[in-house]
Formats: sequence, C-alpha cells, structure tokens
Amino acid sequence: MASDNFENCLRLTLKYEGGYADHPADPGGATNLGVTRRTLSRYRGRAVTKAEVRALTLMEAAAIYRKYYWDAVHGDTLPAGVDAALFDHGVNSGPGAAIKCLQRALGVAVNGKMGPATLAALRAADPAALVSDLITRRRSFLMRLRTFRTFGRGWMRRVKAIETAALAMAA
Repeated sequence: MASDNFENCLRLTLKYEGGYADHPADPGGATNLGVTRRTLSRYRGRAVTKAEVRALTLMEAAAIYRKYYWDAVHGDTLPAGVDAALFDHGVNSGPGAAIKCLQRALGVAVNGKMGPATLAALRAADPAALVSDLITRRRSFLMRLRTFRTFGRGWMRRVKAIETAALAMAA
C-alpha cells in the first residue's frame, strides 16, 4: 500500500490545478490551486471571499487536499498508482464520484463509500489493470458532462498524464 505517496500524488495533481481562475462556465466558480470557494469556506468554517480564494497558500491547499480528497478515498490504503488515479479523479470530480467509479471497476455495490467490500475487492485486484479500468471509466464519465465542450480537451490531457504516471507507479 502507498501510505507515503500523498506528496507525489499531490504534486502530480497540482500540475493540472493551477493558480486562480474564475471561469464563467465552471460550476466550481472561483478556484485557486484547484480549491473552490465552497471548499475553502467549508475548511475554514465560514464564508470566504474571492480575494481569500486568490490568496490561498500551497500549504493550506495541501491540508485541504489531504482532508477532503486523499483521506476521503482512503489514499493511504491504496496501492501505488491506484492512489494517484483515484485521488486525481476525486479532486477533479469529487471523491464520491471517484469511489463510485472504483466500485464499478471492482464489481462491488456502488454507494460512493470506501467500505469493507470495496477495500477487500481492492486488495484482490491487480493495480495496473485497475488503473487502466479507472482511467477508461473516468474518460467516459467526463465526456458525458455538459461542460465537456469547454473543458474536455484539458481534461483529456490531464487524464492521459495521470494514466501514464499512475501506471508507472503501479509497475
């Protein structure tokens, strides 16, 4: 398992979660380092301004990623490579969507929670094959989103890079 891989996975994801953005077609609204205004408000326990989103530090973003994304997908218990693929999917589309994708790939009940059945099936799976399946399912998921025409090209580049890195980690 990859309990020491958070920093590597975070670095990989942050290549695609750049600086401040507030694209009108992005349902996340104001975002910095991939952290939305809503997520930053949740983390700080109060509403935040766009200026506060813009001023987000890498250190605070990393803490948010660990708490709301890495821990949500049980990153420390995942095999190397699977952790990168699932974490990045969770950051891009939400941890629940990423876990459901994993559950479909594993053939277990789909509920968006990393319970005992999901974890047992995960332990029995081949990491490289699972990464490939997750990436295929993620591409299909993204292509069905209404914002694909606007963001799809970038998402596909990102997913390809994550696939390459995750497969190298799984080898």
